[in-house]
Amino acid sequence: MQIFDNISSMQEWSLQMRKQGNSIGLVPTMGYLHEGHLSLVKEAIKNCDKVVVSIFVNPMQFGQGEDFEEYPRDLSRDTSILEKMGVDAVFAPTAREMYPSGFSSSVEVSGEIAEKMCGASRPGHFKGVTTVCTKLFHACLPDLAFYGQKDAQQLLIIEKMVRELNFPLKIIRVPTVREEDGLALSSRNVYLEGAQRQEALVLIKALKQAQKQIRGGERDITRLTASIKEIIATSPQAEIDYVEILNGDDLSELERIEGRVLIALAVKFGNTRLIDNLLVEV
Repeated sequence: MQIFDNISSMQEWSLQMRKQGNSIGLVPTMGYLHEGHLSLVKEAIKNCDKVVVSIFVNPMQFGQGEDFEEYPRDLSRDTSILEKMGVDAVFAPTAREMYPSGFSSSVEVSGEIAEKMCGASRPGHFKGVTTVCTKLFHACLPDLAFYGQKDAQQLLIIEKMVRELNFPLKIIRVPTVREEDGLALSSRNVYLEGAQRQEALVLIKALKQAQKQIRGGERDITRLTASIKEIIATSPQAEIDYVEILNGDDLSELERIEGRVLIALAVKFGNTRLIDNLLVEV
């Protein structure tokens, strides 16, 4: 397995692989890998000749007062895991490499899809995401890029960017990976202290209850949202950021439940902000 820390070397390797007729799969991560990331890697290995995993904690997508400095990092652990899995290359650039002195360019998906949910809670976050993904696509030159459904809004925004800007690659969705008790895997789960880990289970409990209600015939979004909030409120430490029930294809508003629906939420437990979602087909 090769490890690259600069863009030109990564591009050179990717170009060489493509000239040899290999397809390239990219798994973009911020490192501190867990089974959710590894599920993406497994899909990439299954579908591509060569697999690149990027590891970069992107400062551009963190707002003031967020956890950029504290975000867990362990590059040697991550590269050891990836080498054992059979990954071909790791792209682990520095912030200076990605954003050299004087850097002032950006790529942004605007409009309703980026302005609600995490876009409203974290201004500038998705501008940072789309900019870094653009740079990663140009550095790694993938045919396929693999993203998890847990970050549903990010996934839809990246798909829109790739489609509208004619990137010559395909985005592959991979289902959310959960702990045995249902908690969605996240690098931020390590922040949960004491009772917070158990209390965080109200997220999947609330989502599953809403899913059950929809499958049972409930179509009123106001009642469903209230039900979700009521369950979350049973956790003493939970502080709701948002609860949304939206069109699962483009995050547009719905008058009632119909078609493909995304039930999404973000909740803080102390200083730890967790997101989760379920897609429901009606």
